[in-house]
Amino acid sequence: MKAKDFLFVVLIILVIVAIVYLQPAIKDVKRVVPLDKQQVVSAAEKSSENIDEENQVYSLKKKSGIAAPELAGIDGYINTDKITIGELVGKKVVLVDFWTYSCINCQRTLPYIVAWYGKYKDKGLEIIGVHSPEFDFEKKYDNVQRAVQKWNIKYPVVLDNAHETWDAFANRYWPHKYLVDIDGYVVWDHIGEGGYDEAERKIQELLEQRMIQLGMNDNISKEISAVNAQQVEPYKIGTPEIYLGYDFTRGNFGNEEGLPAEKEVDYTLPQQINTNQIYLEGLWFVDRDHVRLVSDTGKVFLRYKAKNVNIVAGGKSTIKVNVDGEKIQEIKTSAEDLYNVVAGKDYGEKTVQLDVTGKGFRLYTFTFG
Repeated sequence: MKAKDFLFVVLIILVIVAIVYLQPAIKDVKRVVPLDKQQVVSAAEKSSENIDEENQVYSLKKKSGIAAPELAGIDGYINTDKITIGELVGKKVVLVDFWTYSCINCQRTLPYIVAWYGKYKDKGLEIIGVHSPEFDFEKKYDNVQRAVQKWNIKYPVVLDNAHETWDAFANRYWPHKYLVDIDGYVVWDHIGEGGYDEAERKIQELLEQRMIQLGMNDNISKEISAVNAQQVEPYKIGTPEIYLGYDFTRGNFGNEEGLPAEKEVDYTLPQQINTNQIYLEGLWFVDRDHVRLVSDTGKVFLRYKAKNVNIVAGGKSTIKVNVDGEKIQEIKTSAEDLYNVVAGKDYGEKTVQLDVTGKGFRLYTFTFG
């Protein structure tokens, strides 16, 4: 064999070995989608830079986080034209907030996020509210836009109706906040409510890092924002979120007729009701994610352990709310949204009765505070 042919065979073998060796590594990175390399300022390359401590700055540390996935499959934009995370790398610190508008846990976090945006938007913070719906009605642009106005949200909101961005972040929770530094790395995240002081301190820290990298001389406030928001004591809530509908139910349904799919059921109230079980009275249609009142009137009963009671509901109806036999209030429903039916003074075990008037009333879930 000639030397030229021998070298060619060796080269082919090396290529095959390289492909076999690299293939597992390639499979391992499918979940996280890195940003465009030209957009990312590598913190690793800057790790050896020493900055004068007398100027109250510090060495840039090598990041151990992952590159933030890009927004994907967006169905609409509110408060912005098209926006991407990639275009903000090297320019802004980004807070990505996964939420859905009828979620009580999300609603209780919104006052904090709105406050942070007002305080830090001119200091280099961008917030992107990724609206990933739980129910079909939350996919409607007009419904989300109405919620944005209701909560005085000024930052960009994107509609993630197919949960493509949700999946790109491997998210599974509402709400879930991710902080992305100026280099495009996810460096902090928090699931659920709480952690507000920690979140704001992290925002301040990342904005200071941004200021250093951009050679700016600015003042980042170290004060923690005083936010007027509803407070809850989760450990005192003894009733889980309860879903209606044959596909969404988690088993907290008391009527012996059950929730048969796509059926009209004439429900009757049993003599005894158990705690943390929903009971219906009247003629109702069982849909995938809710029950719909077919008769002109109907009743809903629940023995719960909490202070506040909310329902996600829709349809033009009037509801008389009774707690332990005492009339509390009368509310009217229209568009699908979250409605507070009991604003209690203290935590305890009580029975709420909803007397509903209005054919077409839709009940999706009960939530508590």
